[in-house]
Amino acid sequence: MRVKICGITRVEDAEAAIALGADMIGLNFYPPSPRCLTIERAHAIRDAIGRRASVVGVFVNASRDYIEERLRELDLDLLQFHGDEEERALRGWPVQVIRAFRMRADAPDAALPATAADYMLLDTFHPGLYGGTGAARPLAGLARFDLTRVIISGGLVPENVAAAAALMPFAIDVASGVESAPGIKDPAKLRSFIANAKSPR
Repeated sequence: MRVKICGITRVEDAEAAIALGADMIGLNFYPPSPRCLTIERAHAIRDAIGRRASVVGVFVNASRDYIEERLRELDLDLLQFHGDEEERALRGWPVQVIRAFRMRADAPDAALPATAADYMLLDTFHPGLYGGTGAARPLAGLARFDLTRVIISGGLVPENVAAAAALMPFAIDVASGVESAPGIKDPAKLRSFIANAKSPR
């Protein structure tokens, strides 16, 4: 099971996540978020990661120039679109693309959205926030779908991640569920989360 640790803001948190088995590290470039990085801080984290994990740039309704600069400067491995972008904004990139969809907790049986992105990330809907809310939603409705292109996110914590992993998605994603404060990862929570996600079913 691939695990993506998102909203990394410190080199030491990236190092800990990778040492514990994280496969992808998410760097946030959405200015209103407490996890948003300056390009200088992102450089330090990216340099520390090297090729030990895939690095995902997370953007919300950003201009193409803004994304292109960070893609180029940081040699990002994937781009994640987490806002209200049109499908055409996802096309023409030299790396794989993740499209996030905010799914309502009160509609657990809704069909998976259509997208031309390489992967879709299913987060929990919040009327005023784009991700990182910690809000959970029922997962049972996903069992009937092919999840080989799906990253499950939204309200996952060490105690419930095994149930998400049992659905066999492409990957599992977490940000606030392994934090002691916004953007600050908790080593014990990281350890438990990654171990529980990757434990044999």
